[in-house]
Amino acid sequence: MNYLFRTIGLAPVIVPQGIWTNLRVPTLPEPPGVREGCAGDGPPLRLLVIGDSAAAGVGVSHQDEALLGQVVSRLSRRHRVEFGLHAKTGYTTADILRYLDDVEARDYDVALTSLGVNDVLALMSLGTWLARQKRLHQLLREKFGVRLLVISGLPPVHSFPALPQPLRWHLGSRATEFNEALGETVREDRDVGLVNLRFVADASMMASDGFHPGAPIYSEWAERAARIILSRRMNTGPGTKME
Repeated sequence: MNYLFRTIGLAPVIVPQGIWTNLRVPTLPEPPGVREGCAGDGPPLRLLVIGDSAAAGVGVSHQDEALLGQVVSRLSRRHRVEFGLHAKTGYTTADILRYLDDVEARDYDVALTSLGVNDVLALMSLGTWLARQKRLHQLLREKFGVRLLVISGLPPVHSFPALPQPLRWHLGSRATEFNEALGETVREDRDVGLVNLRFVADASMMASDGFHPGAPIYSEWAERAARIILSRRMNTGPGTKME
């Protein structure tokens, strides 16, 4: 409710700022590169990456520099990684749910997600977003056989240089609320790992648009996600359970 009141009170300022930002910030493309394949040697590990423009790698020039490529690079040092990427610029949690409903079912051991910023931009209510996150986690487990969910928290939107003040503060505050609530909901789930993305406020590490990650951020993000995956001792054969 406080967020609603803040939005109404700030509307005469932040609505024009939002329009101005959309017109001013350049639209960066999703980078080329393999989105499905296999890499490395060792025990098999099946990885699914899903989400928004950050999951799709916007901000770098190739998938090798993006989240997918950097996670696979780390995991393939110890595993034979079969990977798939389902992500698109602008996707909210509702969008990925509709998309995955139409994707043919196949089994994965791990799912790495990147969602939430577009839900914040769409003025989604916290309760609705958490309910959709819960449904997504259930879908990943039931349809895709995922046994470990690696959920990326929301980034520090309050530090995005592309956003003017007070729009940056307003959206950043909301992103923080989403991030904290997400952490609370998954805290007790032993089959979920949460990646903290609030590790940098250095604009030089971001993409040229001042909104998406640059290669150094994707690198640290991938390192944290891979650390979670590798720290969970997994039996990756069919029908086995995560230890």
